Amino acid sequence: MPLTRADLMARLDALGIATTTFEHPPVFTVEEARAHCAHLPGGHCKSLFLKDKKDRLWLVVARDDQRVDLKALGRRLGAGNLSFGKPELLLEVLGVTPGSVTPFGLANDAGRRVNVVLDAGMLKHAVLNYHPLTNDATTAIAPADLRRFIDATGHAVQVVDLDAPADAPA
Repeated sequence: MPLTRADLMARLDALGIATTTFEHPPVFTVEEARAHCAHLPGGHCKSLFLKDKKDRLWLVVARDDQRVDLKALGRRLGAGNLSFGKPELLLEVLGVTPGSVTPFGLANDAGRRVNVVLDAGMLKHAVLNYHPLTNDATTAIAPADLRRFIDATGHAVQVVDLDAPADAPA
């Protein structure tokens, strides 16, 4: 059974990670999130749950205004063609539904099936904002604490400069 938002907050507390959560109506797109969260300080982010032709899973986390060329990114990662993972697979692996994709969902991936890619530009913000497993709130966390959280899930992180030319190495 996937973690609940309360479970996530307890896990963050147990790791000594301070966060602030802001409640808002459910949002399903970056544009909807901006309407409710633009006033929040820090980097506003999006998370893409992707799959390659070899059925490897990827979670790409970037600034909400970052253009992500899936074809170029797939080449940079050595993943070939990337496409969005099906909602059923998203729920099975990360324990969330479309519109709620978040790096916090990695806590539900006990099998460590997901490859994690973080945008280097995103990590330059003092605070980052993500859904806390549901899309009716936004949780602010420091980049170093996000990395500590991901490390605690047992996932390796690959930091990629998504602003770099498409032919740059990952």
